[in-house]
Order: sequence, then structure tokens, then C-alpha cells
Amino acid sequence: MAKERGRCWWCGTDPLYVAYHDDEWGVPVHDDRKLFEMLLLEGFQAGLSWLTILRKREHFRHALKDFDPERIARFTKRDVERLMGDAGIVRHRQKIEAAITNARSFLELQEEWGSFDRYIWRFTGYRTLRSKKRLTRADIPASTPESDSMAKDLKRRGFRFVGSTICYAHMQATGMVDDHVEGCFKYRKRR
Repeated sequence: MAKERGRCWWCGTDPLYVAYHDDEWGVPVHDDRKLFEMLLLEGFQAGLSWLTILRKREHFRHALKDFDPERIARFTKRDVERLMGDAGIVRHRQKIEAAITNARSFLELQEEWGSFDRYIWRFTGYRTLRSKKRLTRADIPASTPESDSMAKDLKRRGFRFVGSTICYAHMQATGMVDDHVEGCFKYRKRR
């Protein structure tokens, strides 16, 4: 029998969570649509478990038109009501309305910067940040100066549900920071 791989404590044993940890979390993302998807999902996750969001992800994908910011930016009050009636997603009016607002702001950022990728990765100097010390569960912050700066700038540009903790979770999810802990098979020795 093969020995089970060590993983970060938070993914537990749920197959969906394990697959997310193994295949997505912490992998650098440079695709604008994927970056947008993760930013929206992190906003919907506020106050809930990430596993809840993962379980609803395919419903979100359908309801939010494959996370297409151009289509979401055109949503109307009728779309908000449609989404409020969709049990497959998180039915929270402010979060739904924020997704629409964020799509519009996202498109403005793309126009200004040429890509959302170019804009968002500037907060880490266009590289994945790694702690120089050994990383344990106790070392993982809820926010950092980089996520503080990102949240402040996104809010200034009209984004909602993008506090520093949400921004840091986005940075972790999209590989802007590497927070795999010692004992995880994805942990990289610090230099």
C-alpha cells in the first residue's frame, strides 16, 4: 500500500478539497479570466468555508456565464433576481451585486493596464512570494502589506468584497504567494 502524501492541514480528506489543493492552490495563474473567477469566488466565500464554494463552483460557472466579465458587466436587476433564486450558488444580494460591479471595474482595469494579470501581479513584484523561513500553520498570515495594498487599490477603483483577507486568499489561490507548509508534498524548501 502506497504511503499517503502529506498536505497542508486545511484541505483535510474531502476529495474535492484535496484535488483543489493538489492541482490549483498556489499554482501561479496569469490568465485574466481565471484571475477574475478566483477573485469573484473569494468574495462569495466571505464568511463561509472554501469547501462550500468549491461544491458550488460549477453552479457559479453556469450562473455567472463562465465567469465572463463582459457578460457579467451587462447583468441587470432581472439577472440579480434570477441569481437570488438560484439555490446552486450563494444567494447573497450584496455579493451578487458586487460581482457585477467588480466585472465592470475589472474591464476598466484591463483597458488601463492591458491585462488584469499585469495589474494584479504588480503587488508581488511580478513574482511568487515565499517566506524565507520554514513555514508552519502558525506562520500563515490572514493578510500582509501586499494584500493591504491590493485591497486598498481595488476598493479605490470601485471593487467590492475585496478586503485584505480576501485579497490574501486570492494571492494564495493564484500562486502570488506560496504558503504550502512544511510536511506538504508541495512545500518548497526555503533558501
